[in-house]
Amino acid sequence: MGEFELIQHYFAAHATARADVELGIGDDCALLNVPAGECLAVSTDTLVSDVHFFADVDPVALGHKALAVNLSDLAAMGAQPRWVSLALTLPNTNEAWLAGFAQGFHALAAQHHVALIGGDTTRGPLSITVSIKGTVPAAQALRRSGAKVGDHIYVSGRLGAAALAVQQRLHHLSIDAAALQLCRHRMEYPQPRCELGLALRDIASSALDLSDGLAGDLMHILRASNVAAEIELTDLPVDPAVRQSVTPEQSLQLALGGGDDYELCFTAPAEQENTIQNLAKTLELPLTRIGSIITGAPEIFWYHHGNSVELHINGWEHFHHGETGKTS
Repeated sequence: MGEFELIQHYFAAHATARADVELGIGDDCALLNVPAGECLAVSTDTLVSDVHFFADVDPVALGHKALAVNLSDLAAMGAQPRWVSLALTLPNTNEAWLAGFAQGFHALAAQHHVALIGGDTTRGPLSITVSIKGTVPAAQALRRSGAKVGDHIYVSGRLGAAALAVQQRLHHLSIDAAALQLCRHRMEYPQPRCELGLALRDIASSALDLSDGLAGDLMHILRASNVAAEIELTDLPVDPAVRQSVTPEQSLQLALGGGDDYELCFTAPAEQENTIQNLAKTLELPLTRIGSIITGAPEIFWYHHGNSVELHINGWEHFHHGETGKTS
């Protein structure tokens, strides 16, 4: 199957339709109608085999995750997902693999009503580049630079399970079969918090998604906002499968430095506490307060039952780690 037949068969024929796509797959460029008064939000991620995902991962899961990690970026900005382009570098034309990848990709695209509008295919070592586009009113976009002294810090969902699955796969930790199944699902099928991101437009003062570990990612907010933070470790929403499988110290490392959670970390004024807890009930999604923004140079102060403690946990940084297999 040639390049154009491949694109038509696996991708163009199954793309979600949107009225705001003037011209989609098949021409030199896509033509899109951006809503009046809104900014275009764009994010691009590249996933490389044996760096961001294991080479033998189920292609359905990989198709899902390739889109999910980009949708998570839009969620962190409070942007409405609209369009996506996909570039695949493939070592060969494996039609069974392509069918599975396309299935996972299109299923999540349909769930979030995202139209595939173009991309590219080429031959080479397996890698996937996704560029997601959404829109958001400029005044409502969630940025990293909006945190204020006195704001509360929140995290959605549960942390650490995906990182535990990675460590188990690398033979660094051993866990029972039931916990492994749950953790692998969290690693392979992250759920982008798009609905939460939209709901936070008029609530949160800053936000980002947790791809590289809470400890490192939260520092991005602190640096952008020029503030410091206090975090109570006993309030961290560590996934129960993690707590039951490893030591408390390992749980903290996985939750704070493991990455791959794709939950949202956000700040909000203290008076929004009730609104946020009501939102958690509406979305049926835990939204846990883990600390506060304080005055000072960008730094995180850690507490355990109110007592100051020192931690040395680093988030994932590309090109700073030699170990392959880490997903991001």
